[in-house]
Amino acid sequence: MLLLTPISSRAQRPSSTLPMASDEKVFLLGADSMSINKLPDGSEVRRVVSKVVFRHKGALMYCDLAIHKVSSNALEAYGNVKIVQGDTVTVTGDTLFYFGNTRLAKVMGKVVTLRDRKRSVTSTRIEYDMASGIAYYPNKGKILDAENTLTSQVGYYDTRTKISTYYKDVKLVNPKYTLTTDTLVYNSITKIADFKSPTKVISKDGTLVAKNGSYNTETGESLFRTRTTIDNPDYTLTGDSITFDNLSKKGYAKGKVVLVSKKDDTILNGDFGIYNGKKGFSKVWGHPLMRTVVSKDTLYMTADTLYSIEIPKDSLSKDSTSKAIASNTSKQKALTLTTSDKSQAPSDTTNKPKQLIGYKNVLVYKRDLQSKCDSLVYNSLDSNITFFKKPIIWTGKYQLEADTILAQLVQQKLRTMYLRAKSFVIAQDTLINFNQVKGRRITASFDDSTRLQRVFVEGNGQSIYFAANEQNKAMGMNRVECAKMTLNFKNNQVHRIQFVGQPDGKFIPPQGIKPLDKELEGFSWRIKEKPSKEEIFTKVNFKPMPLPIVKESESPANKNRSKEVFKTKLKPKKKKL
Repeated sequence: MLLLTPISSRAQRPSSTLPMASDEKVFLLGADSMSINKLPDGSEVRRVVSKVVFRHKGALMYCDLAIHKVSSNALEAYGNVKIVQGDTVTVTGDTLFYFGNTRLAKVMGKVVTLRDRKRSVTSTRIEYDMASGIAYYPNKGKILDAENTLTSQVGYYDTRTKISTYYKDVKLVNPKYTLTTDTLVYNSITKIADFKSPTKVISKDGTLVAKNGSYNTETGESLFRTRTTIDNPDYTLTGDSITFDNLSKKGYAKGKVVLVSKKDDTILNGDFGIYNGKKGFSKVWGHPLMRTVVSKDTLYMTADTLYSIEIPKDSLSKDSTSKAIASNTSKQKALTLTTSDKSQAPSDTTNKPKQLIGYKNVLVYKRDLQSKCDSLVYNSLDSNITFFKKPIIWTGKYQLEADTILAQLVQQKLRTMYLRAKSFVIAQDTLINFNQVKGRRITASFDDSTRLQRVFVEGNGQSIYFAANEQNKAMGMNRVECAKMTLNFKNNQVHRIQFVGQPDGKFIPPQGIKPLDKELEGFSWRIKEKPSKEEIFTKVNFKPMPLPIVKESESPANKNRSKEVFKTKLKPKKKKL
């Protein structure tokens, strides 16, 4: 019965497009015994037993028992099946169906293994096209090499090019990472994995999620062509396309870039982004937006280019801020803060030190502070914000201008501002008058509610302040000039003024105040230029996510309470509901 059963001739995937190779016959080299049976059509079937060896096209095939169909150039082999092709490929299993005309070998068994010099393929069934060198497993399989273990439900492995294609539940395990996907093309020589389906790479450094890209499993270099997210303990980087080097921790993102720094609660958005993990350096440009948490408030900032730089605490010096700005332009000379200014800044050690830098056309919005300037540097270690190149700042009812301004935060609240060169402070009072102070250097102090408390002027000091009585009625205007002066404020009004040297001043009653007397030279109330959060969002084309609507969870207590309420509304059974 076995000899009369025709061998299956179903089309096989590895050779479905290959022509008939040659009519060279499968040749029996040896066996312990053989019997021959002639079929009615004249074809010959041989049954060979024990220590069976066949040869075909330079390949040797071993087994315990074989049925050799001479006319169709095919054979069935059973028991300790082994195929040896040259000195490179060996296939072992329990059962073999071999078709000599197409050189297709189907090997089945509890464990079927194909080995070449550097890797092995294991499954319960392997179809090996000896003409093309392509192995295919339709059942779950595993591929092992010196560093990687790959499993999938379906797989193709080219023993010559070492390029493999895997489908369904693909998992690539390396000592450094684990990659999972649905479709994967892997080159064992170049170590590059290409994928075109949702893919996740997990390593000790973080997690990567992408849909289309290539990943070098040896060097960690990668290219992702669709929306991709890289997540690790320090940051999350997302973009429409990303190139990343896992060894150097360098990444480049393009298209709707989002960089989240987890250590300092900072988010950078933009069209393009660069990240260097080893140096702790980030750069975003193209509609950039920075959001960082300062105390319980959020500071929003946009500029032509935004930077975030991690810095060692011991490397912070009094001129570090200047160097950060000066590195971006050879013509700009940044201000070097005096030691006395910096020594007053408290140390904030809760987060890793960093500098947040806005370069060119900076807009800043915080609930208690808004600003426009050329460039800006925020140091988290000393909580100082330095505004460069003729900045203007609004805080409450105050407007401050100078060539350079240093804003000092204590416990994340604005406490002191140092204005350097061409300093000008304007405060609008309740009578819509403008108290004004100007000089070469101004130090402005604020109370816990960010209200102006004291103004100290050094060099060519000038001031205009309006006096009012207890009923808040105007009493007149004071205009004073002095080299140094200190103005103390109370409830947004000048409460007391102290002079160093001989002041030159005059008091003008309300009826004698002329329009020109009410303004110091250079006065300009620029409240219309004060940036808002909406203006910044519009400029960078940013749409904040709407807050989710949270429904009250139905706890057991709520369920019981609702049932009780419902029962109280029921009428007696005799009456209709």
